[in-house]
Amino acid sequence: MSARALALCGMLAGAFAAHAANIDANAGAALRAAVAIEQARPPAQTLPREAFLDSRALQVVRLAPDGRHVAWLRDEGESRSLWLLPTAGGAARRLLPRTDADRMYWSQDGRWLFLVSSRSLASLPLEGGGGMRVPLNGIERRGVMQVDASQPAAVILRERLRDADGERWRIVRMDARGQRSVLREDAHWIHDVVFDTGGRLVALSRFEGDGNGNAIHRVEPDGSLRLLRRLEPMARGDLLAAMDDGSLLLRGNTGGNLTRVLRMDADGLLHTVHADPRGEADLDQVVLDPVTREPLVASYRSTVAATYGLGPARGGVEAIVRHFAGRDVDIDIGRGADARWLVAERDSSLRDPHWHLYDPRSGSFRAIADDGAKAARALPEASLAHKIAFSYRASDGMTVRGFLLLPPGADPAKVPLVAQVHGGPINHFRPGYDGVAQLLANRGYAVFQSNFRGSTGHGRDYMFASNGDYGNGRVQRDIVEGVRYLLAQGIGDPDRVGIVGHSFGGYSTLLGVTFAPELFKVGVAGAPPADLGWSMQWLLDAGDQGALPDRSLLASLQALRIDPNDPDTRARLRAQSPMANAALMRRPLLLMAGGADRTVAIREVVHYAAKLETLDKPVTLYVEPGGGHSPVDPLPREAYAYLMEAMLHAHLGGVAPAPPGARLRAWLRANLRLAGPEFANLARER
Repeated sequence: MSARALALCGMLAGAFAAHAANIDANAGAALRAAVAIEQARPPAQTLPREAFLDSRALQVVRLAPDGRHVAWLRDEGESRSLWLLPTAGGAARRLLPRTDADRMYWSQDGRWLFLVSSRSLASLPLEGGGGMRVPLNGIERRGVMQVDASQPAAVILRERLRDADGERWRIVRMDARGQRSVLREDAHWIHDVVFDTGGRLVALSRFEGDGNGNAIHRVEPDGSLRLLRRLEPMARGDLLAAMDDGSLLLRGNTGGNLTRVLRMDADGLLHTVHADPRGEADLDQVVLDPVTREPLVASYRSTVAATYGLGPARGGVEAIVRHFAGRDVDIDIGRGADARWLVAERDSSLRDPHWHLYDPRSGSFRAIADDGAKAARALPEASLAHKIAFSYRASDGMTVRGFLLLPPGADPAKVPLVAQVHGGPINHFRPGYDGVAQLLANRGYAVFQSNFRGSTGHGRDYMFASNGDYGNGRVQRDIVEGVRYLLAQGIGDPDRVGIVGHSFGGYSTLLGVTFAPELFKVGVAGAPPADLGWSMQWLLDAGDQGALPDRSLLASLQALRIDPNDPDTRARLRAQSPMANAALMRRPLLLMAGGADRTVAIREVVHYAAKLETLDKPVTLYVEPGGGHSPVDPLPREAYAYLMEAMLHAHLGGVAPAPPGARLRAWLRANLRLAGPEFANLARER
């Protein structure tokens, strides 16, 4: 290379470094400004533990396509009811006093509600009788795919057929009175289907097996398929609608990096309709016009939540965003110029969203469902932390994203700091309410949520940047370096740092207390794989997610370069595993697991705990009898929260947990398999 070329490269490198330094300085200044705002808030009152465990009072809220009614499912203690509100005015009325539904959809004509639970699908007319109920799952694995937007009142079902020739999948249209029409049978699992306005199936996407992955096909009038696009490994291409011009509307990241709104023409060419203008977040949600199926609203929620209006909805969406400045808004739009819109006002400091009706003609708002939004135990917003979205630069130069929660009114330099690691790892933290993080912040901890490389929400390039390094490697360094970045910014007491997480987050916790004990003084790990390679192999061979027909776990692991069938990968993960390095673990550790977990084998957790005990390591083991991958019932959920509170208080000095009641105390005594000194009193009571 010539001297002139070398000089030019040096100039470019210097310019890039200066630009990066400027970006880092701006990011640091923005973080410090947000931290100052939190420090200036009044100190929070200590709230009851159970309040953070309560579910939202309104589980599902839906606007009818004609905009004339809003329906919601409301939790009332141990029961759930169905309510209906006319948007033009008047009081809400209870349609059903009790239902087991956890999903709810409107028919296209707005005259029926479809109620879906894990076991059944039911239709309910707003007027008159004549509904239906059909079983779901079972041997046919029948499930609801979507409401059929081409019909007045119908849903699309997917069913499994088994015969001597093997397994096939059937797509069925079922109307609100239970009349069935078989639309297609296929040897492959069908992800998505779309119809033209006449109700004809015009396109589908399906999983075509190892080596072929997912593909989008045009369905010709004679039923034959014409391949439009084969998706890249782990790419998304969700079919949303068939347009009048013959094109298809998609939500996906195929053919690019970020997930966005796409239009695919008749030849399979892709055109971006809308992507995050900031270039940092995947599309989270898109709302379509109930009639034309054109996209009207696009929301992005991987960093600071942002919502944009498209086409004729632009002005109304902008008015809503201005009205709820600083909030995340979820918008649904009724059919026609005079139809009301439904707006959910959300924030990290709101457990229960606030619901409003917006009149696009007058620009007015009306609060609705206030009574239904009141949970049994209130969580006043003034006492909850605000999530601060920020970014930091890893040691290899990559920008990593995450969130920070601070106890209101506290000196950020004097509070203990807890790194909370998400599961997956194909997942990400979002800017909304998080019960565990809010509980920790209310107990006086700064909470760091890293969306380390390998996380979703920030594009395919970000997800694949993990490069398979999920042991004591690059992914874990992102988390460690994020903690050190916050400490360098004066956030957190460096002598009081802990790490917590569930599933993959639990695995990261084990890595933290094993390989970075100088940083992490305590760990709390829920359902943690102690050897990721072995755990992934078990999940493939014996776990519930090993060979699901809707996707290939093995193909996903191969794409992420953590294929447990590859001897070199398995050996690398084994060598870097907490199990193989148990002798290095010297920090107090709490392990929590479910006795019937089908995602992480309980025997793996128990074996790791036994190995630590043999090595005289400081470990506590709690096992929920019959529990799954995560606690579901109220008592096990409270046990999980109490144990976490007690462990962190003992070693980091946050607010002491409220003593367990008699029922919880008896539960803990019965299910603590190993009790460290933090729980010696419970152990002595057994």
